[in-house]
Amino acid sequence: MGEARYVLGVDIIRDRPSKLLGLCQKAYIEKVLGRFRMHYSKHVDTAVEKGLTLSLEQCPTIEDDKQKMSNVPYASAIGSLMYAMLCTRPDIYFAVGLVSCYRNLRTAHWQDVKRIIRYLRGTTGLVLCYQ
Repeated sequence: MGEARYVLGVDIIRDRPSKLLGLCQKAYIEKVLGRFRMHYSKHVDTAVEKGLTLSLEQCPTIEDDKQKMSNVPYASAIGSLMYAMLCTRPDIYFAVGLVSCYRNLRTAHWQDVKRIIRYLRGTTGLVLCYQ
């Protein structure tokens, strides 16, 4: 069967002479971009906006606001980001930690999640290397 090259959405890159092992999730990230219809979004340089503060006070209290945001795939997006974060993308740990604490969300919370996805769009080719 040979050496493994792709496992659970992770590309395995080996360079035996240099004793390097690399892990990349380019295909998985592109799949996430497609799932949330962000293939053609403009990428950003950072996963978190400078000065970002999220709190429970920002969560909606009116039923109309809650109903409006109930169709947003927030939990699915957080789960997708967490999988990428745990496998090969430690650079988004802080950002995902900020946005994953909320259940009742507002439009601002969803915009912050989309910013992380836009950051991943600009950095799909990054490889986590082990030596």
